[in-house]
Amino acid sequence: MTLFWREQRIGLRLILIEQDTEEEVGTVRKTPRGYDAMARTFGYDPGRAQKDLPTLEEAKAFVESFRPWELFTGAIDIEVEPETQQGS
Repeated sequence: MTLFWREQRIGLRLILIEQDTEEEVGTVRKTPRGYDAMARTFGYDPGRAQKDLPTLEEAKAFVESFRPWELFTGAIDIEVEPETQQGS
């Protein structure tokens, strides 16, 4: 199981790879006013999204604080890899 941030054209995506399945569990994108962040959920939960965060690190921390990968795996011991990967 692997969990990492991947650079994309419009920002970053938090990617979970488990066996041969890849899931996007969070996103961060740069806007003119700062960074927008969203942690994936099943259903509607507006508290899992935040606009206009001042820094990229704060936006990533916001997404990671919800531990959205647990919705897909139930794994509580997984950590986000420190290096951001390039988009594919």
